[in-house]
Amino acid sequence: MALSSHLKTTPFHLILHSHLLTLSKYIPSPLPSLYTKTKSQTLKKKNKFTKKRGGRRKKMAPHSFFVLLVFFLYSFSSNISAQSPAAAPAPSATNVTAVLEKAGQFTTLIKLLKSTKMDDQINTQLSTSNQGITIFAPTDNAFSSLKAGTLNSISEQQKLQLVQFHILPSFYSAAQFQTVSNPLHTQAGNSPLNVTTSGNLVNITTGVVNATVANTIFTDSQLAVYEVDQVLLPLSIFGPAAPAPAPSKSETKVKGADSPSGSSDRGSTADSSTAMGLEQHGIAEAASVGIIAILAALSL
Repeated sequence: MALSSHLKTTPFHLILHSHLLTLSKYIPSPLPSLYTKTKSQTLKKKNKFTKKRGGRRKKMAPHSFFVLLVFFLYSFSSNISAQSPAAAPAPSATNVTAVLEKAGQFTTLIKLLKSTKMDDQINTQLSTSNQGITIFAPTDNAFSSLKAGTLNSISEQQKLQLVQFHILPSFYSAAQFQTVSNPLHTQAGNSPLNVTTSGNLVNITTGVVNATVANTIFTDSQLAVYEVDQVLLPLSIFGPAAPAPAPSKSETKVKGADSPSGSSDRGSTADSSTAMGLEQHGIAEAASVGIIAILAALSL
């Protein structure tokens, strides 16, 4: 009863029931309790395990029961294994620097990835996330075409932002660029870029440079690496300098308030000149009157 109840509660009870019906054809009934009886009792009941065939008594093979039992257990375990769910696929174990090293001509980019620790971050994301990553990889020639001292003129934080600007936090196949919505946000955060296509040609615009996807270096379901012919310079770092701020209204008012003061000074100077001129004119008139008086006296 316990065995029957157990079989009904398992998804394999029909299989077990079929095996038991098969075994019942070869196992004598009732089934002896060989493990609960003493040796002497087993010997006394030994004749019960024999069969008559043509007037002769032929012993049943003593190990036949155990052979059938092993066969039953093996069949049961095989059915369990067949119905077990398949294990989920393991995350990608792709190493981004290994991909670039195998492709060649990406020495400068590999150095930047290692110095900024972005290689470890990318590999960790590939092994723990199903979102994927897309990388635009400038060649060594692309870095060589930059203005001399460009990389040395920026800080370590800006170098990190430069590397992050070449990484999209999602997987994009080459076909997806045909229908992608701009702008695309990079791992640099507030520095988006725009992608346009013309046939199979993919162009990238940053606001500072225009680049072209020249080749697909590597692609699987998690990682896509595309070769680009220019270093993608973000506008936030390499954009034109902001113009000087216009003077505020308060400064304009102060300057306007100073203007009357200047006019007053000029007015006072003019007044002083006028007064001096009048004084000199009065002296000249007095001298003329004196001379006329002297001449009149002499004539008398």
